[in-house]
Amino acid sequence: MKLYEKYRPRSLSEMVAQDSACARVRVMIERGALGGNAYAITGGSGTGKTTLAWIMARELAEEWNITEFDAIDCTPARIAEIEAGMAYAGMGDKRGRAWIVNEFHTMSGAAVGKWLTVLERLPEHAIVIFTSTVDGVEAFGESKRDAKPFLSRCVWLNLAQRGLADGFALAAQRIAQAEGLDGKPLERYKRLVQDKGNNMRAELQFIESGGMLD
Repeated sequence: MKLYEKYRPRSLSEMVAQDSACARVRVMIERGALGGNAYAITGGSGTGKTTLAWIMARELAEEWNITEFDAIDCTPARIAEIEAGMAYAGMGDKRGRAWIVNEFHTMSGAAVGKWLTVLERLPEHAIVIFTSTVDGVEAFGESKRDAKPFLSRCVWLNLAQRGLADGFALAAQRIAQAEGLDGKPLERYKRLVQDKGNNMRAELQFIESGGMLD
């Protein structure tokens, strides 16, 4: 198993250097208000978007009731299937159902139009989480459809992309030490974070290849 998968956070407390977004999610969870909403999580590659999406989804649903797919495959027909599935609670101790749609800025205008009606009436046991590497999504894909009506139906969580060096470096060093792959001082890990553009996945791939050994 790749290091970035082995050490992927599974709770809000394990998330690294994303305190603001995690605090907002924690409030929603404590209020029992996580379900019945759509979320748009934006941020750079490797900063924790999909990880946070899965943590949120698992709060509401069992893993077999969580579906993840890319927005390029998000057709009106598929959205209609999702809408139909929302009529039923999930199976298991957690009765929720969750959908994670990655790189939502690539959706077609027709898909966006379908979501506009679906997102207005999400049942309390359902959650839809959209992720994107584009911070300020203004329009969708080739259709150039205005993103404002869609985003107004989502809770926007923008992950930090600055001030990550210390937190990411400490986390990377701990993982390297646990795996017997550490041979550099903390300052070298901070430079690694900068070199990899705050992309934790890329940092762990470098460590896994022996890049931090003497």
